[in-house]
Amino acid sequence: MRRASLTLLLFLAACQRAPANDGGADAGVPMSGLERAAIDSGAIADASRISPVGLYQHSHEAGRDALCVIPGKDGQYRFGLEAVFGEEPSCRGHGVARRAGDKLILSFKGGDRCIIVAQYDGDQVALPGVVDMACADLCEGRGTLEGVSFPRIANDAATALRARDRGGDPLCGVQ
Repeated sequence: MRRASLTLLLFLAACQRAPANDGGADAGVPMSGLERAAIDSGAIADASRISPVGLYQHSHEAGRDALCVIPGKDGQYRFGLEAVFGEEPSCRGHGVARRAGDKLILSFKGGDRCIIVAQYDGDQVALPGVVDMACADLCEGRGTLEGVSFPRIANDAATALRARDRGGDPLCGVQ
C-alpha cells in the first residue's frame, strides 16, 4: 500500500508543468493557461504589446480626469495629468514614464520626488489606492490622486498633444 501511494505521488509530480510564458515584458509574472488561450485567440488584447501612447480621460459629476502619454527619449514616455474634483480641489503634474510589464511607472518632475506605479491594461491607467506622501504637493485643497483611473479615449500622440487642462494650457505640452 505504501509503495502504491509513493508511486502515485511520483507520477502526479511528474505530470505537473510550469505555466507557459512567452518571455515578453511580463516574463517575471506567470500567465494562466486560460489567459494565454484568450490572448492567442484574440478574445483579449495582450497589454504588454499595446503602447501606452494616447489620451486617457474620464468625465464625472465633479469634474474631469485626464492623462496624456506621448513618446519620449530612450524608450521612455512623457506624460501630463490633471484630476479635478470640483471647483477647487485638483491635482496636476507631469514627468516621464516607463513600462514595466503591466505597470506604468510615473515619475513626476518638481519639488518632492513623487513616483506612482500605476496599473496598465491597454485600455486604462489606474493609480493605486495609496500613493506616496511626496505626491501630496501635486494636489490643491482636499484633492488626491489615490484611486484615480483614466480610461483610454485615443491611442495616438497627436490627440494627446491637443489635450488641454481646465485652464486651457496644453496637458502634455513642452516639459
